[in-house]
Amino acid sequence: MSREPMMNDEQSGSTQRPSVETILTHYGRNPEDQFGFVNTPVYRGSTVLFKTLADIEAQEQRFLYGRAGNPTTESVEAVVTELEGAYRTRLLPSGLSAITVALLSCLKGGDDVLVTDSAYEPGRKFADGFLARMGISVRYYDPRIGAGLAELMRPSTRAVLAESPGSLTFELQDIPALADAAHAGGARLIVDNSWASPLFLQPIKLGADLVVHAGTKMFVGHSDAFAGTISATEEAWPDVEANRAALGFFTSGDDAFLVARGLRTLAIRMKEHNERSVAMAQWLEQQPEVTKVLHPALPSHPDHWLFKRDFTGSGSLFSILLAPAPRASVAAFLDQMRIFTMGYSWGGYESLCLPVKLGKNRTARPWTEEGNLFRLHIGFEGMEDLKADLADAMARYAEAR
Repeated sequence: MSREPMMNDEQSGSTQRPSVETILTHYGRNPEDQFGFVNTPVYRGSTVLFKTLADIEAQEQRFLYGRAGNPTTESVEAVVTELEGAYRTRLLPSGLSAITVALLSCLKGGDDVLVTDSAYEPGRKFADGFLARMGISVRYYDPRIGAGLAELMRPSTRAVLAESPGSLTFELQDIPALADAAHAGGARLIVDNSWASPLFLQPIKLGADLVVHAGTKMFVGHSDAFAGTISATEEAWPDVEANRAALGFFTSGDDAFLVARGLRTLAIRMKEHNERSVAMAQWLEQQPEVTKVLHPALPSHPDHWLFKRDFTGSGSLFSILLAPAPRASVAAFLDQMRIFTMGYSWGGYESLCLPVKLGKNRTARPWTEEGNLFRLHIGFEGMEDLKADLADAMARYAEAR
């Protein structure tokens, strides 16, 4: 069991649960264990030494072997566990590894899994490839199906994968309804919470069994490390840890340190990302070339009611749809941008713009909107500079059409 070093009740002067900001600042750190140094340092190591035969036979030391974790990885796990309201959390090498371990912890050959049609594309490829080769039936469902999921459940369905919102088309999912349908059918609900972070959405409180994060994004926050996390309920935890250990997934102390560094400023960054992305989305709704803004925090979004019910804030990411135009317009829009750059990730300080092509990765609810789709991550540059860059890009887009 990992410890959760932070201020105790006597030090804080209260038995009330600390605020998110205090949790992010103090959880996962115990300077008394680190000679007074404020941050848990980078622990690098494979071998852990035992003093006696009795010690190695008892297997009761806090750490037994480096692959199972160290104080640096535990410093991250303690923070995320508290934020998610989970029983335990495991830090993994990437967001994709978190998805794969979460799915494998629920499934075996002959089982069935339901995956949202808006799922993260690498996770979808894992389901269609690896899981299918294992003899697992993979089916996709409309992300807006809600309680209708019950009609898709089979006796062999053991897992439901949700992502709210989807990171390309931004449909929100009714997590409590999905959880009820999954549990009634004997399945576990896995929710990808990378967009909102646990600061703005807590899926376990809404009924999820497992929550995964591409920690590479919001947790790291600096575009310089890979990480993933799985947080689980007490019932789901043993299967998660058994599969993680069997697969040998481990995050280095160096990467764990970078995740811990990012988490300390998560509340401040999420506040800025929220305000900036909403302001930019509102501005884009007024631009003539923009036919639709896909941002759940906007009243125009069809799932805004779910946003108001379940979320307390917005992530940095959303998409826009521009009027139909040929590839030359898309190139004109992207190739001469001064501040926005193209990249597959998000969550860092730099603003990104990615052209989106939806085709084979939408099967249960095919994408039928006309026009060109672009995904935007709003970073920390000056807002007027970002607007000017987009305005010029839209002018080039129209001219090339």
